[in-house]
Amino acid sequence: MRAIVIEKPGGPEVLRLRERPTPTPGPGEILVDVRVAGVNFFDTAIRKQGAAEIPGAEGVGVVRETGEGVHEFAVGDRVGWLTINTHGSYAEQMVLPVGNVVALPDAIDDETVAALLLQGLTAHHFTTVSHAVQPGDIALVHAAAGGVGMLITRFVKARGGTVIGLVSRPEKVELATAAGADHVIVSTGDAFAEPVHTLTDGAGVHVVFDGAGATTFTASLHALRTHGTLVFYGPLIGDVPTIAMNEIPRSTRLTYGVTEDHIRTTEEFRTHAAELFTRAAAGELVVHIGGRYALSEASRAHTDIESRRTTGKLLLIP
Repeated sequence: MRAIVIEKPGGPEVLRLRERPTPTPGPGEILVDVRVAGVNFFDTAIRKQGAAEIPGAEGVGVVRETGEGVHEFAVGDRVGWLTINTHGSYAEQMVLPVGNVVALPDAIDDETVAALLLQGLTAHHFTTVSHAVQPGDIALVHAAAGGVGMLITRFVKARGGTVIGLVSRPEKVELATAAGADHVIVSTGDAFAEPVHTLTDGAGVHVVFDGAGATTFTASLHALRTHGTLVFYGPLIGDVPTIAMNEIPRSTRLTYGVTEDHIRTTEEFRTHAAELFTRAAAGELVVHIGGRYALSEASRAHTDIESRRTTGKLLLIP
């Protein structure tokens, strides 16, 4: 089989297409033919650190072979998966523990599933647990034209909230608006706090969803109202500034949302994924595919996602 291999830690150029032996499933595992693999910013950190031989945490495919003791999936079944800790989806085939796998309904297509698994579960976690959005809440969503940002926006709107979207370029305003943002601010630095306060009559927002990294951390805190919540998920982009507890303004709350904590068991994973699929089939969650790449173009996909010029979800098609 062909797979994208991280030959050494480094930039996108270290991603190389190589031949690898087709793996064999062991007890409790399945072998799948990969149809679509999701590309996430998280994958670039794995590449820089050389933390896996084959990157890729999510995908969609068809069961090719089952290992001993596997009864819930059969050859030919269409499945999706999420493997945050083990990776391997940038390949034509991969072996998966059945606990990381979910059966897929016919009503949802491969690309939608691949766009929803990691980013959709992340957005679901942030808006239902990290800060359970209530009717009337005002949310500031960073990278509102990105894959996670667009899904966060849709969840906030579905729960009765108002969204102020933050984008880096004027051409992204239309996408953020189409996802449901009520207001959109164009900003590439930390100057967004003042217009946020203007839009909220000086009160600030109830919650900030910030995946932009260290450069926006302080401004995000200052964009909050009293007892507001900063849901931060950007340490892969840069170090977080050191802050003393008594320096946190207006009794605000700070949380670092981790998707793994939302899907601690197979049952949680499949239950939350099923909700995403139901919402997508009903038209309540609409994904935007920002780019499709052949498996051999993985390095270009990483270059594009790191450039911050992309929108929506990027996919690899083996």
